Amino acid sequence: MELKNFIAHGDIYDIYECDGKSINIYNKPEYKEKCLYAALTHARCETTMVNSFIKTPILHEVSVIDGKWAISFDFIKGKTLQQLMDENPDKMDTYLSQFIDIQCEIHAQYMPLLSKLKDKMARQIKSLAAIDEIKKYELLTRLDSMPKHIKLCHGNFAPKNVIINDEGTYVINWSAARQGNASADVARTYLLFCLNNPDLADSYLDKYCLKSGTSKQYVQAWLPIVAAAQLIKGREEEKDLLMRWIDVVDYS
Repeated sequence: MELKNFIAHGDIYDIYECDGKSINIYNKPEYKEKCLYAALTHARCETTMVNSFIKTPILHEVSVIDGKWAISFDFIKGKTLQQLMDENPDKMDTYLSQFIDIQCEIHAQYMPLLSKLKDKMARQIKSLAAIDEIKKYELLTRLDSMPKHIKLCHGNFAPKNVIINDEGTYVINWSAARQGNASADVARTYLLFCLNNPDLADSYLDKYCLKSGTSKQYVQAWLPIVAAAQLIKGREEEKDLLMRWIDVVDYS
């Protein structure tokens, strides 16, 4: 297969467009397990969302291309919500409300077959080298005390992962999806706003909590945990912000 159009580079895989398909090419041959697990996760989310107003790209194939594992999906044409926000700042409130409606719809789904978000976060915290064992213990104790839910959590929900076109609303990039507590997913989205769209972060959190009837302090209680999980990526430019959040003990 000839990979025609390069779309984006990621930490684990690169994305190409070829003959109407979006193809994730995993960067290393040893990423076989990550590829297969991502395909299974997407397939389960695709099946679950079939009766929702949210559309997901159809997964077509898992294959090996030039010795690297790959997943092919429908290529979704349209503009991301991030692009629309950038092009139409006067409509920011409308787009932000639409974004929150989509996230609430995702959280309305129950996913007992997916792996648990709390288990993933615990593994990430335990493997961190940037914090000491006392801080790890505090974070793991906090994580263990959080209520256990089986709601669908996207795990990487940001405006760049929502595509709007004439056929409707598509959500992409489901590989990090897990079953868990919706407020953990909201805290993760808030973190992504703080890192990439800081001017929208507080507005997003206020609007989500108001629309969903969720306590803001309840979401904030997850912030040290999601910050530690993000720290595992080792991005130096994020470290100062994440460490400040990790050091917060009480948001009350």
